[in-house]
Amino acid sequence: MLIYTLTRQSIRGLIAGLCRPTVTGLENVPTTGPFIVASNHLSFLDSVIIQALMPRGVAFFAKAEYFTGKGVKGRLMKSFFEGVGSIPVERGEQAASVAALKTLLDILDEGRGIGIYPEGTRSRDGLLYRGRTGVGWLALTTGAPVVPVGLRGTEKLQPADTNGIKPQHFEMIVGKPLSFDRTGPDHSLPARREATDRIMDAIAALSGQERAAGYNKPPAQ
Repeated sequence: MLIYTLTRQSIRGLIAGLCRPTVTGLENVPTTGPFIVASNHLSFLDSVIIQALMPRGVAFFAKAEYFTGKGVKGRLMKSFFEGVGSIPVERGEQAASVAALKTLLDILDEGRGIGIYPEGTRSRDGLLYRGRTGVGWLALTTGAPVVPVGLRGTEKLQPADTNGIKPQHFEMIVGKPLSFDRTGPDHSLPARREATDRIMDAIAALSGQERAAGYNKPPAQ
């Protein structure tokens, strides 16, 4: 816990000093109990930014290979991602996806916060894509409030297909929590879709992005 706190504080100070971000709406984050942060996704660094700048801890998924690298670089990456509260997950495996979902439910049951990108993967053209219904499932299953977040300008920190990081001003706007009745896991797909669309509307209002009609797809490997 001490390492987690120190890591977040260090990264927060680094971001503040180098980027001087504009952050508004932190008072909208619940002070107690579980909550779900739902954000647009423009940069590899978005999760680190949200984890560092939020007043409470937010657990995001991170690729499992970030935790299994070899040598000094591998140990540093593992220490960093563990330090900001990331959760390792194997991409593209059904069994791993089910286990990952259970991990999120366990965190919410413990009264903590999780983060999710309803678009699924980062937007490479700046559009806000249709939300996948996992966030709606989590909201209806648990009844946890959903805190919408709009990020603006984070794509300039690390442009797509580059490894370097360029300090740039960005904005993080935290919206008012959205409340959903707790129905448990046995709700209908239309209810899940309706909840997800409501969340995406809130994100769009904060991020100011143009909406895309369809789902985002990861780049070809």
